[in-house]
Amino acid sequence: MTADAPVLLVLGDSLAFHGPHRAEPADDPRLWPNVAAAALGGRAELVAGIGWTARHAWHALTHDPRVWTVMPTVDALVLGVGGMDSLPSPLPTALRELIPVLRPAGLRRVVRTGYRKAQPALARAFAATVPGGGPVALPPRLTVQYLERCRQAVLTIRPGIPVLAMLPAVHRAAAYGSVHAGRAAAEHATRRWAHECGATVLDLRALVADHVLGGHGNPDGMHWGWQAHAEVGAACAGVLRPVLPR
Repeated sequence: MTADAPVLLVLGDSLAFHGPHRAEPADDPRLWPNVAAAALGGRAELVAGIGWTARHAWHALTHDPRVWTVMPTVDALVLGVGGMDSLPSPLPTALRELIPVLRPAGLRRVVRTGYRKAQPALARAFAATVPGGGPVALPPRLTVQYLERCRQAVLTIRPGIPVLAMLPAVHRAAAYGSVHAGRAAAEHATRRWAHECGATVLDLRALVADHVLGGHGNPDGMHWGWQAHAEVGAACAGVLRPVLPR
């Protein structure tokens, strides 16, 4: 790798670091951010977390000093968040994210177990009875607001670099009752935002639908196998290659 090798700043969710069996270290070469970076002769700086929405990405961008260290060298911004935003969330997200801090521990375990058991049925019930499919982890209007904040912040420091956003993938996760009623609205909002600001989008559904819905990915029905990681990484590199700064 040369000194001028491109650096991809990837703000992602668990799809960026989960493989067919488990979560993997961020530098695993099989993960799609690293596949994309390797195809471009560079490296990926992955900032991601389990269940991250666009709001989590914005928080990391503004609160994690490790991200600030990378910022002066970034050659492309990849917004690999937004898909988790579209998942059903029968309990308001603010309350759901408080479950891990409930005390005492016994109460926390009871609440967590109860919610995990209830979530699939509640997701199906909302999808069948509520216009739009019911509440999601983050409404589309907020998703694109946080994506735009991330874009503006990075381009303030690295003006002119390309920005690539991911459209929501698909899932067959039993944990969500195989419900994804919020996906269409999230895709529409993301496409509109990207068109307005000049970002490029990568359609994950087109790349991974057969893989995920055919049961070839992680048994959880959400995360991908290595074939999907390879295809997404290659597609990401293909989009970025013509527009990377020379």
